[in-house]
Amino acid sequence: MDDTLQRLLDAEMKAENLAREAEEEHQRTIAAAVEDARELDAGFTGRIPELQRTWIARSDERSAKTIAEVERRYDERHEGLREMAEKREEEALDAAFQILLDVRL
Repeated sequence: MDDTLQRLLDAEMKAENLAREAEEEHQRTIAAAVEDARELDAGFTGRIPELQRTWIARSDERSAKTIAEVERRYDERHEGLREMAEKREEEALDAAFQILLDVRL
C-alpha cells in the first residue's frame, strides 16, 4: 500500500509539474503575443506620417486634375460665348443702326 500511495504522490507531483509548466508556457505565449502586438502597433504608428503624406499627395493630385478639368471647361465655355458674341455682334450693330436710322426719319 505504501508503494501505491507513493506512486499516487509521484503521479500527483508530475501532474502538478506539468500543470505548472503548461501555465508558465501559457504566460510566455501571452507575453510574446503582447510584445508582438506592441511591435506591430509601434511599426504602424511610425508609418502614420508616411501614410498621411501618401494620402495628401494623392489628394493633391486629384485636386489638380479636377481644377484642370474645371478650367478646361471654363475656357471652352468662354470661347463658345466669345464666338457667339462675335457672330451676333454684326447683327446687333445692324439692328442698332436700323433703330437709329428709323428714329431720325
